[in-house]
Amino acid sequence: MDLLSFNTFVFVLDIALVAFLLYKVLMFIKGTRGMQLLKGLVVLIIFSGLSNWLQLGTVAWILDKMWASLFVAVPVVFQPELRRALEQLGRGRFFARSSTQLRGENLYRLIREIVKAVQEMARTRTGALIVLERKTGLQDYVEGAIRIDGLVSAEFLTNIFVPKTPLHDGAVVIRGERVVAAGCLLPLTDNPYLEKELGTRHRAGIGITENTDALAVIVSEETGIVSLAINGRLLRHLDEKLLKEQLESLLRSETTTVPFRGWKWPYGNLNKG
Repeated sequence: MDLLSFNTFVFVLDIALVAFLLYKVLMFIKGTRGMQLLKGLVVLIIFSGLSNWLQLGTVAWILDKMWASLFVAVPVVFQPELRRALEQLGRGRFFARSSTQLRGENLYRLIREIVKAVQEMARTRTGALIVLERKTGLQDYVEGAIRIDGLVSAEFLTNIFVPKTPLHDGAVVIRGERVVAAGCLLPLTDNPYLEKELGTRHRAGIGITENTDALAVIVSEETGIVSLAINGRLLRHLDEKLLKEQLESLLRSETTTVPFRGWKWPYGNLNKG
């Protein structure tokens, strides 16, 4: 390979890597507040270029001063997205935590018990928030909660969420096949586009999935509607069959890819519940 061919190869590789990284960044922040902020930055870049081209001295001076502040502000504004990106890098195969990954009959038993409990609580309109740990550890949230070590069963879960009991209002964390904590306090989403009628359970379920790769199953106390949150997205009005299918798809592959076209970002026309 002569020098010219090598330089051409390096140039093409460089462009391809940059294009790939840009694509991954856009796909990662698509539908989030980060995308709206990125659009704002693009508008500023366009205005900055136009002001320099048209020699608008005052506008160009103001924009130049703004860019200096943005270098500090952008990491702060994009903190949730940056945190998720770094966590996803750490969730690569090399760093995978296999000890809590279930396979075969154990996985299907877990899903069967969760679905059974959720259907019963939906029927009786018992509010519930069940969080399933995946590759990102939830120990920070477990530490400040009521520690439990019990095999997951439908009866166990429904008893935890009996109304007016100490553990009713918190979340349950499931690690592998076992309930490890109850009464967990989770971070609430600060998404300003979230429908106002969605309550604390939904906001907490969305919040924990924004910060980690966990799954959150939510039962509305007001309507009995069952929802599933992942990666800051929310799927509503799940019946028994659909909930089972979604959990099987997500837990079997431990992916954050949305497997169903009914998934929505948590803003827009969501029904009450």
